[in-house]
Amino acid sequence: MKHFRGSLIFALFGLFLAYIWTHKAHPGNELGALFIVIVLSVLEISLSFDNAVVNAMKLEKMSAKWQHRFLTWGILIAVFGMRFLFPILIVAIFAGVGIFDVVKMALYDSNRYAHYLHISHPPIITFGASFLIMLFFSYFFNSSKEVHWIKPVEKFLTRFGRLKGLNVILTLIIIFISYLNVAKQDAKEVLIAGISGIIIYLLIDGMAIALEKYSEKRQLSCSNTSKSLVNSCFINFLYLELIDASFSLDGVLGAFALSRDIFIITIGLSIGAFFVRSLTIMLVENKTLKQYIYLEHGAHWAIGALAMIMFISASYEVSEIITGFIGLFFIICALISSVRENKKA
Repeated sequence: MKHFRGSLIFALFGLFLAYIWTHKAHPGNELGALFIVIVLSVLEISLSFDNAVVNAMKLEKMSAKWQHRFLTWGILIAVFGMRFLFPILIVAIFAGVGIFDVVKMALYDSNRYAHYLHISHPPIITFGASFLIMLFFSYFFNSSKEVHWIKPVEKFLTRFGRLKGLNVILTLIIIFISYLNVAKQDAKEVLIAGISGIIIYLLIDGMAIALEKYSEKRQLSCSNTSKSLVNSCFINFLYLELIDASFSLDGVLGAFALSRDIFIITIGLSIGAFFVRSLTIMLVENKTLKQYIYLEHGAHWAIGALAMIMFISASYEVSEIITGFIGLFFIICALISSVRENKKA
C-alpha cells in the first residue's frame, strides 16, 4: 500500500475539488460529478496497465533520482499538460482562436468546445497510433530478442529485424489505409499526423539508443553529473512522457462522452494517471518484470492492439471499454503464463 498512499490522498483531494467545483458551477449535480470522476479514474487505469509495464522497463535503467523526477515532474506534465492544456491547445489550433478564448469556451460553452475537440479526433488519434505501432514493431522485430511468450509468432517476427526500415514501411501502409477510410475533410490532417508520429518516434528512439550506447561505453550511469549522461536520462524521460501521452489520447478524447466539464474530466483522468504512476514505481521497486518474464511481452501485444484500435477509431467509433478490456486481457494472460513458467523453474 505504501506505493499508492500518495495516489489515495490525491484521489480524495480530487474528489473534494470536484464536489466544490460542481457545487458552484452546477449546483445539485455534485453526486453525479463524483460518480463520473470515479468512472473516468477507473477507465484511465484500465487503459494504462500496459503503459505502466512499458514505463517500468525504461525506469529500471534509470537512477532513483530520475525515477523520482518521473513521478513528480512527469505527473505534472501528465496532469496539467495532457489532461488540461493539450485539449485546449488542440481546440485553439482547429478553431483558430486564442488559448484564453478557448479556456472561456471550455468553462462557459462546453458544447462548442466539445464539438471542436470531436472534429480534431482523427488526426490526434492517428498521431498517437502511429507512435505506438512503431513501438510495437520495434519490440517484436528485435532480432536479438531471446525470450518469447507466444513462441511461434514472436520467433517469426524477430526474423524481420534484419530488414531495416520495415517497421516504418508497415506503419506507412497502415496510415495510408487509414487515410483512405477517413472522411475527406480529415484525410490530409490524418496523413500528416501519422507521418509526424513516425518521425517523432524515430527521433526520440534514435537519440535514446545512441546515448544509451555512449553510457555503456563510458560505464556511466544516470546518477553522474556528466552533461552527456544528463542528456541521456532526459531523453529517456522525454521518451516515457511521449509514450504516456500516446496512451492518454484515447482516454482524453473519449472522456467527453461522459462529461463536457473540462475540470471534472481533468480531475478524473488525473487521479487515474496518479495511480498508474504509482503502479509503475511499484513494478520497478519490486523487480516485478524480472519475476514475471512475460509481462513486457503482454504489454507490447496490448500496445499493438491499442494502436490498431486507435487507427480504426479515426474512422469508426470504438468504445473505450473494448480498448481497456483488450489491454487487461493481454496483461492478465501474460501474468498467468509467467506464474506457470516460474513453477516450472
